[in-house]
Amino acid sequence: MNEFVCISTDVKLGRDVKLSKFINLYGCEIGDETKIGAFVEVQKKATIGKRCKISSHSFICEGVTIEDNVFIGHNVAFINDRYPRSTTSGGNLQTETDWKVERTVVRKGASIGSGATILSNISIGENAIVGAGSVVTKDVPPNSIVVGNPATVLRYIEQTVEVSK
Repeated sequence: MNEFVCISTDVKLGRDVKLSKFINLYGCEIGDETKIGAFVEVQKKATIGKRCKISSHSFICEGVTIEDNVFIGHNVAFINDRYPRSTTSGGNLQTETDWKVERTVVRKGASIGSGATILSNISIGENAIVGAGSVVTKDVPPNSIVVGNPATVLRYIEQTVEVSK
């Protein structure tokens, strides 16, 4: 790698992964043939499947699982704590022992539009589409298109796209 890519030794990279400059990866797993854009951070215990595209300026935090063939648009942010605090009730800075990671799963073939925010403890269904700028606060059904803040179902996709293996 080069001076503009920060990848810790505990990262598991699949075959033919394409990495842009200015990325930060640590403690995560990235599947075969996935492409990671510039200015992306993927934190520890996050998993990205095979043949995914993670566009620039996106943030994938601890507790996020992205299955195969998923598209993540530019500047997508995942959240793993619905009630974050900087300090404990005693006034001390919080550490990892003071909170529990809340999980999020993006199912196979889903697409998330640019600028979307994905809250924790949810699942985005297989082949679902999240519109650009949406704020996802609850589970997204498979084969649905959701938009808005909070994101609501706009309609369902009649025919799913078959992705070659």
